[in-house]
Amino acid sequence: MDLGIKGEIALVLGGTQGLAWGCAQALADAGARVILNGRNAERGQTAVSQLAGSTFAQGDIGDARARQALVERVLAIGQPSIIVTNAGGPPASPFEETKLDDWRHSYETNVLGPLEIVRALLPGMRERGYGRIINITSFVVKELYPNMALSNSLRIGLTGAMGSLAREVAAAGITVNGLLPGLMDTGALQRVIDDRVRRQGQSEQAVRKAMAESIPMQRLGTAKDFGALCAFLASRHAAYITGQNICVDGGLTKSSI
Repeated sequence: MDLGIKGEIALVLGGTQGLAWGCAQALADAGARVILNGRNAERGQTAVSQLAGSTFAQGDIGDARARQALVERVLAIGQPSIIVTNAGGPPASPFEETKLDDWRHSYETNVLGPLEIVRALLPGMRERGYGRIINITSFVVKELYPNMALSNSLRIGLTGAMGSLAREVAAAGITVNGLLPGLMDTGALQRVIDDRVRRQGQSEQAVRKAMAESIPMQRLGTAKDFGALCAFLASRHAAYITGQNICVDGGLTKSSI
């Protein structure tokens, strides 16, 4: 299927690995010109070498000055019509063990970072009358998960802000949607697994097995499972889909909405 985005510029935040990398690959396969963002220059250059036609824009979205510099780097390449927001998942911890600095840092990275990048790049989308904003968050937006106080809180906060934006820009031809991964076999999940191994005294194999068995499909998800839907939401075919949060979780989430 031709997604109608050949030649469109797509900015993928945190796009050099994990689920965002899966999105970047799917967007590139659909013909988009992908700008990969990440903090690590070496990893960025490796990713660019594996994705034809892509470029790398280094920057930490959790730092205000670095965000501004990143926007300038991106606009020097071109005006994105597609933005995939993504930030490393907040560390796993129960509420009572979550320190004030953890809240502040995670809020800056997982809420303010994506919001400020999108806000800075919205004028160009409005001018064109076309834009796609896709936020990689988590299934915890619909169903809370144990020992994930930061993620349970901040993912919902970002979702509320982006849901408001979706209604404000819909008439301008800009859509805003969330992609909610379940238990996906990425570095972010590995941190959760490591935390559970430490707390429960189980082996990593046992923790992984229990996680997989909690999913109706009986396996952890992959970046490839994720990327295709991201590309579709970025496409011309998804023009009437906005303000939605779609789980990619193998049936894990039990919420009815």
